[in-house]
Amino acid sequence: MAPSSSLVSKLKVQLKLSISRLRMVQQKDTAIAKQQRRQMAHLLELGKEESARIRVENIIRSDITTELLEILELYCELLLARIGLLEAKECDPGLEEPIKSIIYAAPRTDVKELQQARQLLVEKYGKDFALEAIDNSDGKVAERVLKKLKVEPPDPDLVNLYLKEIARTYGVDWPKGEKRQNHGSDDDDQSPGGGHMVKDLEEPLTTEELHKATPPRDLGPRSPVSIAPPSPSTDNISPRIRLPAPPELKPSAKMSGLKKETPSTQAQTDPKDKDDEGQKKVVGGKIPDVDELSRRFAALKR
Repeated sequence: MAPSSSLVSKLKVQLKLSISRLRMVQQKDTAIAKQQRRQMAHLLELGKEESARIRVENIIRSDITTELLEILELYCELLLARIGLLEAKECDPGLEEPIKSIIYAAPRTDVKELQQARQLLVEKYGKDFALEAIDNSDGKVAERVLKKLKVEPPDPDLVNLYLKEIARTYGVDWPKGEKRQNHGSDDDDQSPGGGHMVKDLEEPLTTEELHKATPPRDLGPRSPVSIAPPSPSTDNISPRIRLPAPPELKPSAKMSGLKKETPSTQAQTDPKDKDDEGQKKVVGGKIPDVDELSRRFAALKR
């Protein structure tokens, strides 16, 4: 038996190849199924219903196989994402279903890369583990995988549904007359009251009423900032957006002191004081000229 690390590395490469191969096979089968659907539509148009019923079973079988390959692809991706758990000697319980499903279903497919990955899994976990998966004695194989691998004729209702869907997709009137009945039922739905047309409930608006109408809110440039209302809940059935009110601006102590001064008190002030204040402001606030400086020096000498 090969070492566990080398076996896991080989399995990792084989899982990547299996995923790419499974996708290619699914795309090929889907393209073939489209061609077969066109042929079924042509047979229904020619009135060869029995031949179409027999051939549509191949399309159903092809779709089931494609779904099976999609499931196996997901299992391969799961094993690839949890490749570190495959280093252990015993199978992890979380990986038991995908591993046994691959061992059970791989021989029933035509994907060689998946079959080689199956051989590596059998070599990794032993023959007893493989026999349990093949016989499904412990029921670990996925139920949907078992359902896709059942070989049985399709249900007649499923065959009819396939034929109806193909006829509807390609515009074929099958069964005969059903297309006309559908059109008739649509017309009845559009004219309520037993087929009688209902008159307009409201008269058209006049020009004066249109001038008085309120313009829509969406008219004009919209704000770049928009607020979505909260979703309704049992506590609040009709929620609304409540914006916070602007803060109240309270005047400071300095501003309130200035407001207390009245014009009469300002008028009673001495004009000389005003001149002195003006001079102080001028002297303190401006650079003195040459005459002012000479006058100050003369006063200091005295």
